[in-house]
Amino acid sequence: MDIQEVIQHNDDKKYILEAVKENGKFLDVVSERLKDDKEVVKVALEQDSEALEFASERLKDDKEIVAMGLRGAAWTICYASEKLRADKELVLESCKQYGQALYYVAEDLRDDEEVVEAAVKNKGAIIKYASDRLRDNKEIAEIAIKQDKQAYHFLSWRLRQEEEIKKMME
Repeated sequence: MDIQEVIQHNDDKKYILEAVKENGKFLDVVSERLKDDKEVVKVALEQDSEALEFASERLKDDKEIVAMGLRGAAWTICYASEKLRADKELVLESCKQYGQALYYVAEDLRDDEEVVEAAVKNKGAIIKYASDRLRDNKEIAEIAIKQDKQAYHFLSWRLRQEEEIKKMME
């Protein structure tokens, strides 16, 4: 099956189900109607989690669909609806696997200790996107620096002056 054939049959559900079973990213060229079909999108995600990018906006707001995408590619949180980027359960799972997810999450979760700790354990420098309050949290700062010394540059001025923190940079 090649992309031209998929384009020619882009609104034929039976054909598209077989196509996305073979290559989930074929979802990119299917009709808007089928990009909004939960069954089609699930089959695409089972084959390639990155296909979440091509799902309809309605399905990017469906927790079950987004969770399927995150299981295979945690970074796809960036395609989730604003509402789901504020869902602590989804965000926490994403940040544990892909610290950079913190960049995409709702502002209030950037001030959540559990979420930020999970993110910096995976990618220390992502502390840059944590709230000011958590960039001034010594425990989180130490975790971030242990993971990546570059995190030091994104800590609060107060923490950058602390001797214990400075010693971690040696």
